[in-house]
Amino acid sequence: MLHLPNSVLAPRHGLPRTGPLSRRGWLSVGSLALGGLTLPRLLQAEQQTRPARHKSIIMIYLTGGPPHQDMVDVKPEAPVEIRGEFKPIASKLPGVQLSELMPCVAGMLDKFAIIRSLVGAEDRHSSYQCVTGHTFRGPQPQGGWPEIGSVLSKLHGPVDPAIPPAIDLSMPMAHQPYNLPGPGFLGMAHTPFKPTGDGMADMVLQSEIAPARLHQRSQLLAGLDQWRRKIDRTAPTAGLDEFTQQALGILTSSRLVEALNLEREDPRVRARYGQDDPKVLPYSDLGYQAHMSKFLTARRLVEAGARCVTVSFADFDWHGANFKNGRKVIPLLDQGLAALVADLHERGLDRDVSVVVWGEFGRTPKVNDKAGRDHWPRVGFAMLAGGGLRTGQVIGATNRYGEEPIARPIHYQDVFATLYHQLGIDPLTTIADLAGRPQTLNATREPIRELV
Repeated sequence: MLHLPNSVLAPRHGLPRTGPLSRRGWLSVGSLALGGLTLPRLLQAEQQTRPARHKSIIMIYLTGGPPHQDMVDVKPEAPVEIRGEFKPIASKLPGVQLSELMPCVAGMLDKFAIIRSLVGAEDRHSSYQCVTGHTFRGPQPQGGWPEIGSVLSKLHGPVDPAIPPAIDLSMPMAHQPYNLPGPGFLGMAHTPFKPTGDGMADMVLQSEIAPARLHQRSQLLAGLDQWRRKIDRTAPTAGLDEFTQQALGILTSSRLVEALNLEREDPRVRARYGQDDPKVLPYSDLGYQAHMSKFLTARRLVEAGARCVTVSFADFDWHGANFKNGRKVIPLLDQGLAALVADLHERGLDRDVSVVVWGEFGRTPKVNDKAGRDHWPRVGFAMLAGGGLRTGQVIGATNRYGEEPIARPIHYQDVFATLYHQLGIDPLTTIADLAGRPQTLNATREPIRELV
């Protein structure tokens, strides 16, 4: 929510005095923050750097560590205690099989790249490595590493001043480390915007809103409108910063709310993404829900100008009932993910929007006595699509039990180097931390040659 300075706008304090408005007065308006950035700076960055098209990323974070053997690295020849209950099915790519629970993705696997040999996980239930590219236990700059959306906010700024560069659509989750870590040493100005909870309630006028609160809002808007008309009559335009002038027109912008409003979407498109299942798991009330609509919301947001949108999906920490839970969750992920990638292609966004899907580690090859799979940081998987990447391929391989990579190990930071490259950022770029020391985004890895 935008908090307008009472001394400038609130009706109970009256309107600014008549006569030309000083530059300091204009700057007091210009300091109104949207997502932590001042409006004039947002506008100036947009006018100076805004391209006809922009690169962006949608990250699907599979909390808890998804089971690679039951999704994209099936082992039908392994013993039953390893291969599990799901059968393999053929895909669009000759000779490549996926789990029977993923027929939608399998049918369009030419639009995906699968990494079956993801290594470097630190065996920690956290989003940190997936969204920053760095381990939590490794060397930390003062303030901590920023997530990729915050980096894009810092280096590229907004595409549209009414749309925050970084947006986090994840539900608040009970296990705190699952929740995104934030901007790190980049500071609050680059915190991803969360249009959920209280923040979204402030943006949308609820039907049950109290009459007194509605009256206060009406008074505020009326005062703003009257003040703006007075500015038009009295303030000289010569010499004023044009970006500060434009800032006034954004205070009541509805672009973000419109992008978040799925009622504006074609019902046929909405249906392709599937129905939300807020009770997909027995513990869904802790924040681990299957919101199919967030895949569609992510597409609408990057189309509107967001540079990075992150979505958490359900939960995959199945130490027990792995196959029971998998039958519920994996088909929903399959439908939503296939719909998202198909939608990007149909709308001509596949060259500009990179999609990455992964979790913090894989799962044990051997099924335990509770029909579950435990943590397995030695290898996992990632799926990528769009962004101009070379899709239609599988990179890397594991041994016959899915225990270890036996071909082309790919590190988390290799994936980050690839994403930064596709976003037009040199992975060796440095940004000053809170102590003024230069920190390299990705000092040791290069983009994955098979993809770029």
